[in-house]
Amino acid sequence: MASGKSAIEIGRAVVETEAEALRLLAEGLDARFERAVDLLARATGRVIVSGMGKSGHVARKIAATLASTGTPAQFVHPAEASHGDLGMVTAGDVALVLSNSGETPELSDLVAHARRCGIPLIAIASRPDSTLMRAADIGLVLPAAPEACPMGLAPTTSTTATLALGDALAVALIDRRDFRPQNFRMLHPGGSLGSRLLTVGQRMHTGEALPLVPGAMPMLDAMLTISGKAFGIAGVLDGEGRLAGVISDGDLRRNIAHLNDRTAGEIMSPAPKTIGPGATLGEALDTMNRHAITALFVLDPDAPRPAPPLGLIHIHDCLRAGIT
Repeated sequence: MASGKSAIEIGRAVVETEAEALRLLAEGLDARFERAVDLLARATGRVIVSGMGKSGHVARKIAATLASTGTPAQFVHPAEASHGDLGMVTAGDVALVLSNSGETPELSDLVAHARRCGIPLIAIASRPDSTLMRAADIGLVLPAAPEACPMGLAPTTSTTATLALGDALAVALIDRRDFRPQNFRMLHPGGSLGSRLLTVGQRMHTGEALPLVPGAMPMLDAMLTISGKAFGIAGVLDGEGRLAGVISDGDLRRNIAHLNDRTAGEIMSPAPKTIGPGATLGEALDTMNRHAITALFVLDPDAPRPAPPLGLIHIHDCLRAGIT
């Protein structure tokens, strides 16, 4: 029989129920979580993640998250494991096995194989006294929270909590391994994410393409450089070839009445926003958006300021790379 509640009321109740479970999960993390992270970090092989049904779908996502963040991982279907795929689980691996009840029969062969071969086993389940948890080296217990399903049957709260616990393990391992954006970039070369992780140094303009003028240059000549290089900006160099400032469209508009009798150094805005060659295109675009500018000169981040410009990155370079 229908509850009589609106879809919005039901939706909010589901989210609130699952949010409460996540709160309980966070409060319940203890030394067992730390030990699990230690065990996963020490693995010389892969993390073998397994689960059946909805837990299997969550296990696939956890394995993918681990693998993409520097922890080699692979999903093994428990039923297929019983028909030959146990050969994928070898010495040096760690098994991470998911089951809400802890009594999923399809997991028995995988668990037995792990025990027989001395493969460390981490279990995630809601019942600490279940068969799976008793067999595990480390058991991570899901909070005692009701499923969001009104019948209490469809895995909802439990799968959300399991997924969050998998994310917590993956992120703790990121910190433990000191996994950095450049490592992430190596594993994500394609798509918009891969584009955001390209470095400024890989896409910056250099050499003769740079719009650079000496500070003593008359502004009318400097404007020819701005127009000819087509970046809408010019970098102004001091007597030692270091970036002293920039001239943008805004500087030109503010000084339109004085362009005939001023030098580039008199018109420029000093201390411009810059970026290092190791920064990502995503970081460059974020900086340009934050300061409402369209280009950044690239400087050696370790050189004292002012420093000679190494290159220039324009907002169009980011957009052409597929970053928005």
